[in-house]
Amino acid sequence: METVIQGKAYVLGKNIDTDQIIPAEHLVYSLSDPEEVKLYGKYALSGVPPEQGGLPEGNIPFVKDGSFNSDFTIIIAGPNFGCGSSREHAPFALKVAGVKAIIAESYARIFYRNCVDGGFAIPYETSEQLNQLISTGDELKIDVAANTIENLTRNVTYKLNPLGDVFRIVEAGGIFSYARQENLMAQS
Repeated sequence: METVIQGKAYVLGKNIDTDQIIPAEHLVYSLSDPEEVKLYGKYALSGVPPEQGGLPEGNIPFVKDGSFNSDFTIIIAGPNFGCGSSREHAPFALKVAGVKAIIAESYARIFYRNCVDGGFAIPYETSEQLNQLISTGDELKIDVAANTIENLTRNVTYKLNPLGDVFRIVEAGGIFSYARQENLMAQS
């Protein structure tokens, strides 16, 4: 996994729930069929109300019509990101769409754990309301070692809360891969 992540921001508000991240009607696709897996990317964030998608501008689709991947690789959100049901499909859909990192003021506990345990994306926390300071489409650069995010569009750098072992778990591909890598469980 990269220790510097660069990409475009997609900005969301507060209380983005798992049904907005991947609506229930799209949970029918097989996780083992590569063609169906792409549909999780296509429908990622499709449940976000249009006026909240791509704040502060609003009404910016996360994935363009006819595409399976997003142009946005870094999500910036307010508090309580990933609230709602405990579906593991939510962070999976974001990964399939191309998301590498999520930066939020706080997370629903189960979403955060699913994100880390599955190795889907880096879930950073911040004490600043970055969703009020960054706009959708801004070019961002995250330095994982320094725990900073630089807005290259506006030439401003913000501090992020340290990840601890979270980065190593996500980098390994999830909790089980990490445990095997660190000889914490039997190799298979």
